[in-house]
Amino acid sequence: MAVEIAGPRAAPSGTAKARRLNEAPTLVWFRQDLRLSDNPALAAAVDRGSPVIPVFIWAPEEEGAWRPGAASQWWLRRSLAALGADLEKRRSRLIIRRGPTGKALNDLLADSGASTVFWNRRYEPAAVVRDADLKSQLRQHGIGTESFKGNLLFEPWTIQNGSGHPFRVFTAFWRACLTKPVAPPSKDAPGKLRAPENWPQSLELSELKLEPTVDWTGGLCETWQPGESGARRQLKRFQNEAIQEYPAGRDKPGVAGTSQLSPHLHFGEISPGQAWRAVLRMMNDEAVDSRGARETYLRQIGWREFAYQLLYHHPESPQQPLQTEFAAFPWKTDPRALRAWMQGKTGYPLVDAGMRELWHTGWMHNRVRMVAASFLVKHLLIGWQEGAAWFWDTLVDADLANNTLGWQWVAGCGADAVPYFRIFNPVVQGEKFDPAGEYVRRWVPELAGLPDKWIHKPWKAPASMLKEAGIDLGRTYPLPIVDHQAARDRALTALGTIKER
Repeated sequence: MAVEIAGPRAAPSGTAKARRLNEAPTLVWFRQDLRLSDNPALAAAVDRGSPVIPVFIWAPEEEGAWRPGAASQWWLRRSLAALGADLEKRRSRLIIRRGPTGKALNDLLADSGASTVFWNRRYEPAAVVRDADLKSQLRQHGIGTESFKGNLLFEPWTIQNGSGHPFRVFTAFWRACLTKPVAPPSKDAPGKLRAPENWPQSLELSELKLEPTVDWTGGLCETWQPGESGARRQLKRFQNEAIQEYPAGRDKPGVAGTSQLSPHLHFGEISPGQAWRAVLRMMNDEAVDSRGARETYLRQIGWREFAYQLLYHHPESPQQPLQTEFAAFPWKTDPRALRAWMQGKTGYPLVDAGMRELWHTGWMHNRVRMVAASFLVKHLLIGWQEGAAWFWDTLVDADLANNTLGWQWVAGCGADAVPYFRIFNPVVQGEKFDPAGEYVRRWVPELAGLPDKWIHKPWKAPASMLKEAGIDLGRTYPLPIVDHQAARDRALTALGTIKER
């Protein structure tokens, strides 16, 4: 992608004095690091001692095929508002511009007289190309430019196997990570930011038009508090209420047994280092027999690191299988079945509960994500790319690295993936992880009157029991759109076709 950066133009008179004093402002370009604490780019700008101009540039067209989805845009609007409010408390402000990014930065440099641009690195394929081009052109025109590691524990190119290649197996990758130190935090949020003599103009946040055109976000508003303070509150809840039981609790969708930090991590309202250090402090403070829960959670942060390493080294993976033989897999096109899956109307209560939770809250419990994804690619034989696209639009934690790893893992075509022939039985999964049906009753209320024995397989319930519960299968709740055993046989037959090749 070509990025045009012009040379520095004459600074406005209000910035001439700053230039003479060698105190030209620094632009801090915020992206997926919408926080003031442990923000290396911001900390480096503050250390310069010159005025700091925080900047956000909205350029979704520069994200390639993966411009932010509707749920992500809902979150971004509120996270930017929270960041702006936090900056105002520090006698600063967030300057908002519209892309293209090269032009926006060029205009800001001219308007402010800034001589330096700092940002924290991103690792998505389109961003990597764009940022490298920007850095090169800025430096060619005499603009001090530096990027920092603010969104991962380890750079993707620093964790290698004995042959100097990136890992394809998580366990080996994680062992290598644990031999390396995690960098200390950069700095706490500054108490005050030095302002420039003249602020450049800014768009109003509303001008970015981030709100969805159809208002389906009531549940998102009820569920989440985007922003750095919301991330801290979520971490504290997890520490106080869930981490002790995390190894077992994280698999129970009916309880709040996970950290639910994923959207905050994606938007950088909390850094992985902050979460890492918070859990380590608990490990040091608690009895030795509680260390297992903390280590289990830290391992999940490791999976996030693994996802980014895979994305960085395999930029084609959001759309192409890592195991190339799966490019010939005989996926089906079935719009009606895809729509039933999206709407939570498959007739399998655990799958439907997950898809309805996703639509209402913009999030889905990880155990149920695996079951719902497996149902799409194995029961319905619909390509994982279709599911990844739907999750991308509806998840508030839509993260290209994690989304890609998760879907390729379930589809059996990614790195360290579950074998394709492992096909989740949604009834068995429901009975194992939601035995009392709390999760299903919450998100599929039309089944709430069924006893636990039948809540995950209502089509097998006695007619009298269905009538007593007010359920008319096929009308108030759908019959299964596919038989599990028949779907399993069909999936294994499809797998056999690529094995023959």
